[in-house]
Amino acid sequence: MDLDAFAWLLTDDGQRLLTRATEMTADGSDGKGSDGKGSGLAVQTALRKDESAERVAAAMTQVDLRRKAAAKFGDLAPRMYFTPDGLEQATRLAVAHHRAARLRTFHASSVIDLGCGIGGDLIASSRAGLTAAGVDTDPERVAVAQANLDALGLPGAVTVADATALDHSPFDVAYADPARRGAKGRVFSAEGWTPPWSWVETLFARDACVKVAPGIPHDLVPDGVEAEWVSDHGEVKEAALWSGSLASTARRATVIGDRGLATLASEDDPGAEVGEVGEVADFLYEPDGAVIRAGLVTAVAAGVGGHLVDEHIAYVASSDSFETPFARGYQVLEELPYREKQLKAALRERRVGKLTIKKRGVQVVPEQLRKRLSLSGDREATIVLTRVAGEGTCLLVRPF
Repeated sequence: MDLDAFAWLLTDDGQRLLTRATEMTADGSDGKGSDGKGSGLAVQTALRKDESAERVAAAMTQVDLRRKAAAKFGDLAPRMYFTPDGLEQATRLAVAHHRAARLRTFHASSVIDLGCGIGGDLIASSRAGLTAAGVDTDPERVAVAQANLDALGLPGAVTVADATALDHSPFDVAYADPARRGAKGRVFSAEGWTPPWSWVETLFARDACVKVAPGIPHDLVPDGVEAEWVSDHGEVKEAALWSGSLASTARRATVIGDRGLATLASEDDPGAEVGEVGEVADFLYEPDGAVIRAGLVTAVAAGVGGHLVDEHIAYVASSDSFETPFARGYQVLEELPYREKQLKAALRERRVGKLTIKKRGVQVVPEQLRKRLSLSGDREATIVLTRVAGEGTCLLVRPF
């Protein structure tokens, strides 16, 4: 991003150009069209009659990124600014709000974001009433983060600085989101993060929160540090490590949905008491991904009065119907043949034409299987392909 062009975009003239670009692409153009009214090329050609190519490019980039950002930032997106990688790495606003609310619950009043990116977490912290400050080594991201705070009328300070060389002790909480991508793509070794895991561990000596990838191994989490996995509307978005007085359990699964937020902790898990494997019952439950990542499947089993169907598979069976935020529920209608040829015949006999395939613990690619089944009936159905006590099993189910 051209910093001079971005700075100009924040001026009155720049804002008029941005508004004009937004209105001219309101038909849904992605900025890459080649012809037609409102297409990217047509809009850029029109705008370049009055402004330089660099300024027009800056405006069109923001129009495109704001459209993409709506999934993460909702109605705030049209007022915010982004960089492509900054948007990709930014915390979804609902998750950031949960984190900020948790800090307030633990009576924190100030937080420093050590690697603030475009400011997604800063925005949530400031909206929650926390005194929020951010640092980043990238001048572009710092400029965008400050512009976002200003655009939303939020207090907060952002500056270019190296988080690893900063004294963060004056703040109640230190928050960090180490970069897990490098020039060659995703970095899987924690020591390869920026800053590296060895620095992250130093934060755990104080009240801190560190955002990490959902796939973080449990054995990497130090004793006394809480690991929380968070999903938003069924998608696992991140894990967060909480230390000091902010840690309240060993493992936690938090799910965010249309009805609000719910959480399960290690203390809710009876473990081996419901860990026995049993047969498929009238109802099957598919735990949320955050629950699975946190290793709390047996807590879900306890909550629905059920049991595992296989010791290595995250499906729970129960004789009773329950509504739980921690799992998707299905009524088991019947067991169908597991072998493909017999399954195809059974589905055709039931006039199934549209098929949803759920699978866990078996070597099946749903899209490929659906194509091979070549169904053409007038009914819809859902099947679950999994293992029950080690054996491949196909269940015809109805979501509830």
